Amino acid sequence: MKEYASHDGLGLAGLVARREVSPVELVEAAIAGIERHNGTLNAVVYKAYDEARRTAAGALPEGPFKGVPFLIKDLARRVVGWPCSMGSVFADTGPAADDSVLVQRYREAGLVLLGTTNTPEFGIPGVTHSERLGLCKNPWNPAHTPGGSSGGSAAAVASGMVPMAHASDGLGSIRIPAACCGLVGMKPTRDRNPWDPDGMWRGCGLVVDHIVSRSVRDSAAMLDATGYPQAASPFAPPPKAGPYLDEVQRSPGKLRITWSSQTPTGRPIDAEVEQALVATAELLASLGHDVQQRALRVDWLALYFAARAMLAANFAAEMKGLIARVGREPGEAELGPLARRSYEAGKLVSGADALAASQRVHALSWQILEQFQSFDVFLTPVLGAPPPLTADLDPLSGDLKTFDSRTAASFPFTPPFNMTGQPSISLPLAHSASGLPMGMMFTARYGDESTLFRLAGQLEKARPWADRHPALWG
Repeated sequence: MKEYASHDGLGLAGLVARREVSPVELVEAAIAGIERHNGTLNAVVYKAYDEARRTAAGALPEGPFKGVPFLIKDLARRVVGWPCSMGSVFADTGPAADDSVLVQRYREAGLVLLGTTNTPEFGIPGVTHSERLGLCKNPWNPAHTPGGSSGGSAAAVASGMVPMAHASDGLGSIRIPAACCGLVGMKPTRDRNPWDPDGMWRGCGLVVDHIVSRSVRDSAAMLDATGYPQAASPFAPPPKAGPYLDEVQRSPGKLRITWSSQTPTGRPIDAEVEQALVATAELLASLGHDVQQRALRVDWLALYFAARAMLAANFAAEMKGLIARVGREPGEAELGPLARRSYEAGKLVSGADALAASQRVHALSWQILEQFQSFDVFLTPVLGAPPPLTADLDPLSGDLKTFDSRTAASFPFTPPFNMTGQPSISLPLAHSASGLPMGMMFTARYGDESTLFRLAGQLEKARPWADRHPALWG
């Protein structure tokens, strides 16, 4: 299938439905793409080729993505019989006994699971590099990061290995890799997609799952397939008016869109990113939207300070569960610098302080949510600069002060909307002078993915990106 990589997921499923290709042929095309590029990118870290071939040759569910190859991020989502390392030397607990609820829904959608993708240790940083899984590279330029923590999934999709892949986002880990690799990255509303009953690695509710994709319609159709309530879940997502796939074709009407380049730290962003942001605001105005420049008003220092304490305590609690499964404490060399720091810091946070921090995050998040009553969509860049060089953001270097400073400069915009739980999407609307993608981020009110899908569909038509491909492609 020479044209395999030119189709999105729904396009490939359409070929299968019309019997122009078979699921087995799609799996072989995906395997060929992985073998062609993975030696350079290190995007796929576990290969289940024989299992995928057997699945594709069998009776697949009649879902919207019947026969489409798919990859799962190696972080906290179980696939029966597969390892899940979470990028950690310590977290190797053997093959999973069952599928996570989300993975069950992927299978029901007709997807054929091929393997797992690279992630940093426990998904902590916005780059994809760990002692366990190695360095993942960006197909647009391998000297640059594909972002994180879903960098392996983004590199695989951007290079054409698969049309879309599983991703998760706790402080930006869907939107950052999507921006770095020129993809669509929707972070859904909190609890829109299912969680397993134990709630492990949920990040105090900040972490959500979805996909990175090359088209808006794939993102919408996948959220239709997976984003419905669990029968016994106490975390019911807000209702939606109808299928998200239908929303992509609808006009968004005249939206009130507020935009800002102001970072929580007040540090200015890169001039190229600023220029792309202004151009996006001008594009929105030309499409008939009411566009105004205004920053969000909140005590960012208090919000981030509280979130840091809350998440440190949460990480220590998650490590406690992992330690119980492994049967011992991690050795000195079994946790990388970031994980070790988070674990030790979390053990110092008392239960009362952790609860107070959680309450503070909740209260400050309300201040952000209330401001969305006066506009429909908030626009910022995803990154503060074009995708960084991998050498400039090394989580294994041990120089955590420099790493923290560069991380804050590179990824300043995404975390607040994990704290508020709002839907937020990265769209590949710009490129740097050196040819690197630069994503623009659109955030809507809580539960309002519909507005984002309508707007994203409009922008995909106005500023198409389907024919823009990286150096490592297809």
